[in-house]
Amino acid sequence: MVRFVPLMLCMVLIGVVVVGESPAVPLTPAAATGPLQRSVDNPRYFATPDGKPVLLTGAHTWQNLQDTGGTNPPKAFDYPGYLNFLQTNNHNFFRLWTWEQARFSNEIVSDDYFTFPMPYLRTGTALGLDGQPKFDLDKFNLDYFARLRQRVVDAGGRGIYVAVMLFNGWSIESCKGQFCDNNPWKGHPFNKANNVNGIDGDLNGNDSGEEAHSLAVPAVTARQEAYVRKVIDTVGDLDNVLYEIANEGPGGSVQWQYRMIEVIKAYERSKGKVHPVGMTSTYPGGDNNDLLASPADWISPNGDVNNPPVADGTKVILSDTDHLCGLCGDSSWPWKSFIRGENPIYMDPYDGAYGIGGKMDDNTQVSIRANLGHVRAYAARMDLATAKPQPNLCSTGYCLSNSREALVYSPGGAFTVTTPAGQLDGQWFDPQTSRTTAVSGIHGGQAAKFTPPFTGAAVLYLKQQ
Repeated sequence: MVRFVPLMLCMVLIGVVVVGESPAVPLTPAAATGPLQRSVDNPRYFATPDGKPVLLTGAHTWQNLQDTGGTNPPKAFDYPGYLNFLQTNNHNFFRLWTWEQARFSNEIVSDDYFTFPMPYLRTGTALGLDGQPKFDLDKFNLDYFARLRQRVVDAGGRGIYVAVMLFNGWSIESCKGQFCDNNPWKGHPFNKANNVNGIDGDLNGNDSGEEAHSLAVPAVTARQEAYVRKVIDTVGDLDNVLYEIANEGPGGSVQWQYRMIEVIKAYERSKGKVHPVGMTSTYPGGDNNDLLASPADWISPNGDVNNPPVADGTKVILSDTDHLCGLCGDSSWPWKSFIRGENPIYMDPYDGAYGIGGKMDDNTQVSIRANLGHVRAYAARMDLATAKPQPNLCSTGYCLSNSREALVYSPGGAFTVTTPAGQLDGQWFDPQTSRTTAVSGIHGGQAAKFTPPFTGAAVLYLKQQ
C-alpha cells in the first residue's frame, strides 16, 4: 500500500514534491478544426478529422447572439469581450443562444426586449403585440444571418466550437414550469397577431404556442424547415459548427425535434459537409429516454448535478447545468462530470445583464469557470481515445483510467485507487486554489491508498513514466 501523507513526509516516500500553478494556462489557440464527428475509438467524445478526441467544455450565456434587455433597443452585448473571457478560462465551446420572441420573458417581471436581430423582416404599417411592425414569415432578415455567421467565424478563429441553437422552448409558452411573469408568445412571429401571413401557431387558442414546437401546423413546420435550411446555408461550410434543435422544448416537442434533426442531416448530406446535431432535455419533467432514442449525435439530459451517471458512449453527452439545476454547481462539478465520461458545460449568468444571476466576481462562478478550463487542460494531457470512466477502480467512484494513466476525484480525505502498472509520476490538483503538487516514484499495478496534501476536494493524476 502506498500512502500519501502530509507534504514534509511526501518527499521521503515519493521523491521531489513541487507546488506549482494551475495546469490550465491558456495558450494562443489554433483555429477550430472540423467538422467534428463522433470518435470511433471513444464515442463519449467528438473527434477532429484526424481522429483525435476532443473534450468540449465552456460557459454559455443568454445574450451571445441577440441583444436583449429592458430597453428598446437593448444595450449591445460585448461579444469580443465574451470571447476573451472564454479564452482566458481555457474554454473551447459554447451554445449560441437564439430567442424566437421579440419581447416579453416568462422569467422576468420587468419588460424584456429581444429586438435585434430577428430572423424575419418586419414590414408594413400594421403593428404586432410588441408595438413594432408585423413579421413577414416569407422574408428573411439577412442582418440576422450575417451576424450569426460572423459570430461563429469569430469563435472558430479563437479555437472555439459553437452549438448553433435553432429554436427555444422558453419563447413559446405562456408559463414555463413555475415561471409565468410575462408571456413570450405575445412577442412571437408565429402568433397570428404578429405576422402578415395569417399563420397561427396557437391552434387551441390558449394564448400559448406549444403547437409551434410540434407537427400540428403544417404552415409553421414548412417555414421552420426553410429557416433551418437558411441557417445551414449560412454556417454549414464552417468547421466549428454543431447544431442544437431547441433549448428545453415542451414535452410534446419530441417528434418535432426528431423531424428537425432529420431535416438537418438530409440537407447537410446534400451539401457534402455534415456537422453534429444535438437534442436537449425537454422541460419541465423531460424523459432522458427520448434523448437516447433520438437520431441526435449529442444530447444534454437532465439529472443530478452532484452525482453524474457513468457515460457509456451511446451518445456524446454535453452535461449542461442549465438542464441539471439552472444556475448552480461548484468547483467539484466539472471534475465529477468529466471523470464520468461527460463533456461539462456551464449556464453562466455572466455579467448579469440579462437580469438573472450574479456578478462576474462571484466566487463560486469564478471557480466553476476556472475548473472547466483545468478539466480541459487535463483532458489534453490524457489519451482520450482509451480513457474510460471506471468507478470500480477507486473508492470515491470517480476514476477515469486507461492502461497507462488515471485521473481521480475525491471529495476529501484518504481514498484507494487501483493504479496502472509500472512506475508512475503525476500531480495533485486543488480545485479550490488551482494549485498543483507534483509527485513521483509511485509503484503501480496495485490497490494503493492516497491522502491529499491539502484539505477539501482533491484531484490526483498519475501516468506511467
